[in-house]
Amino acid sequence: MEPNLYTTGEFSKRANISVRTIRYYDEKGLLKPSLMAESGYRYYTDRDFASLQRILVLRKLGFGLEEIREITLNSTDVSYLKESLQLQQKLVQEKIAELKHIGQILNETSAVLSEKQEPDWDHMVDLIHLLNMEDTLLNQYKSSKNLKVRIDLHKKYSQNPTGWYPWISNTIPIRDHKKVLEVGCGSGELWYQMRHSLPNGISVLLTDISSGMVRNAASRLKNSAADFSFRNITFTSSQMDMQDIPYEENSFDLVIANHVLFYAKDRKKALDELKRVLQPGGCLCLSTYGRKHMKEIEEAAKEYDEQIALSEVKLYDIFGLDEGEEELKAFFPTVKKYIYHDNLLVTDVRPLADYIYSCHGNQNSILKDRQIDFEKFLTKKIGKNGLTITKDAGIFCCFK
Repeated sequence: MEPNLYTTGEFSKRANISVRTIRYYDEKGLLKPSLMAESGYRYYTDRDFASLQRILVLRKLGFGLEEIREITLNSTDVSYLKESLQLQQKLVQEKIAELKHIGQILNETSAVLSEKQEPDWDHMVDLIHLLNMEDTLLNQYKSSKNLKVRIDLHKKYSQNPTGWYPWISNTIPIRDHKKVLEVGCGSGELWYQMRHSLPNGISVLLTDISSGMVRNAASRLKNSAADFSFRNITFTSSQMDMQDIPYEENSFDLVIANHVLFYAKDRKKALDELKRVLQPGGCLCLSTYGRKHMKEIEEAAKEYDEQIALSEVKLYDIFGLDEGEEELKAFFPTVKKYIYHDNLLVTDVRPLADYIYSCHGNQNSILKDRQIDFEKFLTKKIGKNGLTITKDAGIFCCFK
């Protein structure tokens, strides 16, 4: 055998990673052996080792497998790799800023404790939430891919014939010639789904704390411009934090925050801002989850490995359907709650597995070299009849 050919075992020792990981990258199409013998043995070369090192470096930088596949396929395209690295650089900068903010809060908390014997437990709880969520926004808003995975699972397997976004459009008080603000616009899915049924003459400002999300939403709706122009519907977009809205009081008739309020570091400040920019008689629409939402997915993951937590913080514990109404009544004289009745019947393992991998908990580190086995487990859970998953979501409409 030529000295530059390595069996899978030899190759794994040289690379200092497991045979299972090499086979996993092979299965995902990232690292194919240079030679397949008639006996079925796989052989790798030094060139394959260089390819593996590139994969490992990109994984270390935080790239997902799909992104690595794109970079590998475009390996001669320097601009593609440069753009990908710039994204990672931005995420690192955001991480540094977030850690500095946490350091500041830790210093403030220490100062308070040095002055008082009894700590301010509300302040301490807020600190714990922030510490647990410091990775959440970076993972959530790194790109729209994770968000799309979660949206697609609901679109494909929801049993309610009226989907979530059409239901929202039927529930919120949107009328002709209204000025609308959406905070946390994500990929712009709400407006894309409503593009054929929007009232005439509305003006919509799409905002998100992530500039990447804003770009994705603007690009997506630009492709549907023909559906809007003849009805005098306009869209503008801007990167913005809902805790600091650069618009005057009474600027909007309707403000929409779809599954986003629980990400605010200071909910009181966010609600004050959202109320401030509403016109008298205007409506703030806030969607969120209840405690039972998607519980079967979390249960299945924990059944496989009890250490798995799909989210470091339960978002409905921060702001949810169960207690949210009382909190909102401190800001608005009239608050109405609407429940969306639905469940999922998942029949395929791939969308379910991708949904789990897209969550911002600890699952990917725990399942790093066990994904094949985990997906076999999920396949058994789905069985012949599918896996029923509870949906527990709804909207608060708050009138100023």
